[in-house]
Amino acid sequence: MNPGLAAVDREAPPGLEAIHAAAARLRDRIHHTPVLGSASIDRDLGARVLFKCENFQRVGAFKARGATNAVFSLDDAEARRGVATHSSGNHGAALALAAAERGIPCWVVVPDNATGVKRDAIARYGAQIVDCAPTMTAREAGLARVVAETGAAVVHPFDDYRVIAGQGTAALEMLDAEPDIDLLLCPVGGGGLISGCAIVAASRTPPVRVVGCEPAGADDARQSFLCGERITLDTPETMADGLRASLGERNFGIIRELVDDIVTVEEAEIVSAMRLIWERMKILIEPSAAVPVAALRKGAVDIRGRTVGVILSGGNMDFDRLPWQSSRQ
Repeated sequence: MNPGLAAVDREAPPGLEAIHAAAARLRDRIHHTPVLGSASIDRDLGARVLFKCENFQRVGAFKARGATNAVFSLDDAEARRGVATHSSGNHGAALALAAAERGIPCWVVVPDNATGVKRDAIARYGAQIVDCAPTMTAREAGLARVVAETGAAVVHPFDDYRVIAGQGTAALEMLDAEPDIDLLLCPVGGGGLISGCAIVAASRTPPVRVVGCEPAGADDARQSFLCGERITLDTPETMADGLRASLGERNFGIIRELVDDIVTVEEAEIVSAMRLIWERMKILIEPSAAVPVAALRKGAVDIRGRTVGVILSGGNMDFDRLPWQSSRQ
């Protein structure tokens, strides 16, 4: 039997206690990623900006946190049936790795436009890939078929309180290490990362302001935030493949209560921000991770004189599809 299973409540929104429990569960199973800064970026932006480098996380993304917390929260009877999900890449790889480490099977429904590097990672960690069309409807239908055929437990990429609690450990680590942070920026796709981080941020005294950042071509979160009802987009248009999912129901409830604002950026701004981090900080991030950096650079958030935390969500880049290559050919 897994330690700490009795403490897992899958139906109640996680509080700070659940995120601390997730941190204990993950302690020897994930990386405690560094927080880095850049003096030149600080000068450019007029603020102190600190980057939580989840691009250095296992599987190259923060998704290792939520997936691992969920897999090691399963009781033994559930675990024997295996786990299943749908994913454009990072969550699928994270779930495959966690399942392999627990010794259970894993199925991942993958849209056929997923990047090669992410698809390869899912397979490399031992999951069985099930292809589907690149729409949320197709992803969810494919997952339903897999579960009907296998009996596997669903570990949703974001609409799962165990996943949300695991993702929140990124903010827990960052704010414990850098208590002067008074503004936290997170990319927003399905909402797992920002939901977990917002729970942690709200627990601080005074609370840390939280702003979500998403591509303008996949702006369901901003639309939902502004109108107060969850909006879904079946075919979002953005290079930030990790942010193409629409907000989950559980995630929207937390975001509506605890997130201060959601802003959007254009594709060219994402490319420019990604290149900035590569060139200035000498670290590799993927387009999804560059979205909050783009928001800072365009002035979408007032950060003058503040200490800002940014979650760099991942670094799984397809080098055959670099976004600035076409302009040089």
